[in-house]
Amino acid sequence: MAAMTLDELCHLLVAVAGEPIAEVASTDLADTEFTELGYDSLALMEAAARISQEYGVRIPDADIFEMQTPRDLLDLVNGAPGAGDLPAPVAARP
Repeated sequence: MAAMTLDELCHLLVAVAGEPIAEVASTDLADTEFTELGYDSLALMEAAARISQEYGVRIPDADIFEMQTPRDLLDLVNGAPGAGDLPAPVAARP
């Protein structure tokens, strides 16, 4: 599977937080701060746990608190060793 996409990340965030992402122009979404989108550190910790579970990419706790935007999170996930070989998310597997 290709690298994790912004769309996949958005679906994951909605799943862990239970709230839709705040209205932001789609062109600005990747660079809008998580706090502005309505996500706190707890939601990001849950997202990191889900990413580890579904994609096999572990995000260290220290890195979670440094991420400010969806782009930061995607860069971290997609830059992890083996990220280009991410498996299909569990929900998308046949």
